[in-house]
Amino acid sequence: MTRAAAARRDHIRAMLADLRMPGALEAVDEILAGADGGAFTAAEAIERLLAAQISLRNNRRLQTAMRSSRLPAIKTLDQFDFAFQPSIRREQIESLHELGFIKRRENVIFLGPPGVGKTHLAISLAIAAAQSGRRVYYGTLVSLIESLEQAKAAGQLSRRLRVLSHPALLIVDEIGYLPVSRDGAVLFFQLINARYEQASTVLTSNKGFEEWGEILGDEVMAAALIDRLMHHCHVVNIRGNSYRMREHTELWQSIQEKQNEPSAASKRRRREVQTA
Repeated sequence: MTRAAAARRDHIRAMLADLRMPGALEAVDEILAGADGGAFTAAEAIERLLAAQISLRNNRRLQTAMRSSRLPAIKTLDQFDFAFQPSIRREQIESLHELGFIKRRENVIFLGPPGVGKTHLAISLAIAAAQSGRRVYYGTLVSLIESLEQAKAAGQLSRRLRVLSHPALLIVDEIGYLPVSRDGAVLFFQLINARYEQASTVLTSNKGFEEWGEILGDEVMAAALIDRLMHHCHVVNIRGNSYRMREHTELWQSIQEKQNEPSAASKRRRREVQTA
């Protein structure tokens, strides 16, 4: 490398440091070496440099979101097995992950039996939103109601509702898995009403809408809640087998196969008997 080329690289590193682009700074030497070796063009080198910075920024945003949003796990769209759930329209899910629904303050509801991937897809939307710089918050229906009940008891309900209304995306998971009191259902209605047309909410439920009245203990309130949610909403009905049951089935089959396989010692004894 000539002295002029080395000086230019040092200048590029200094500019990246001045621009506070640590991701690009970390990758620049390898990218420039690839460009010098003809592995890719100048335009591709720039693209890779920017991609390295964006990747670092998204990872930092995700780490921050995981701390503040109470997301239980990192589940991305790339990890979802569409082949196992053919009832899902892949193009619909991919379109939702472009996050236009958040800009339009629309809602998303995933319906289906346990284990079909509702929570996975809900969290993957939260991950995508967090990586784009949006605030997200996750909670099961029961945990959200508990937090609202505690706030009400402390005289802080209005403040708690404002806090939960602020995130660009709220995930309400596991509607219908555990019963809630009527007072808790009223608090949940207040939360949805506070977010109505102000921010997006993603909900998952193993019950159809016709059963929400039983879940909330009030048919009229359930109808009003569904009306607000459905006004601007994307509904994803998932009909298929459980991922968790598949994993258990595969594990059971693997154990059975191992148990059915004759051991090496028994095979040896069998050969000795046959040759005796």
